[in-house]
Amino acid sequence: MSLTAPATPAPTMPTAVITAPAHASHEVDNRATYISFGLAYVLGHGSAALSRGENGAAVLDLPGWLPMTLLGAGLAVGTVLATRAALRAQRDATGPEAVTGQLLGAAWVTAFVALFLVITGLGATVDHPDIQTLLWPTGSGFVVGLLYVAEGAARRNRLHYTLGTWLALTSTAALLLGNPAFYWVLTIAGGGAYAVAAVLERRRLAAIPG
Repeated sequence: MSLTAPATPAPTMPTAVITAPAHASHEVDNRATYISFGLAYVLGHGSAALSRGENGAAVLDLPGWLPMTLLGAGLAVGTVLATRAALRAQRDATGPEAVTGQLLGAAWVTAFVALFLVITGLGATVDHPDIQTLLWPTGSGFVVGLLYVAEGAARRNRLHYTLGTWLALTSTAALLLGNPAFYWVLTIAGGGAYAVAAVLERRRLAAIPG
């Protein structure tokens, strides 16, 4: 009677488990928003600068309502475009990423409602004829700048963050200047920054893999 050893099973190689990333990157294309806000700065603040020359001598005789109308229309369109771009980017997002996008979108409404209340309240209590025409341009630039800083930090977008920092600082620093230099700073520094950001945004998106 012969004894045979039991067959030893052949060793099996461990199989690598490939897992997909927890979530895809949801990038926001800000080019349309940058262009709209840039035109608002150039047309709105530019027309204000031209209609408020040195010693009251206007370069162009423009209606008093025109600069604020151009600025407000451009900012309104830009806000709508920013919201639409963010919603498209967050369409397939889930979990914390989706919540972050929703809260950032709501922050725009909260910030501008608060800005409206502050400027309206100051206009009713402070006896200064030009307080609203000064605070709306610098206040909107300051609020938009801080929102960009928050969005850039949350989305790890250095371009957005840098643009927001620039807008917040230049918009508030312009208050140190008189007319028409105040509006020229907003026109050139703000509008120029948006133009540069629109060009760099295209390169940023093109450099993203996939």
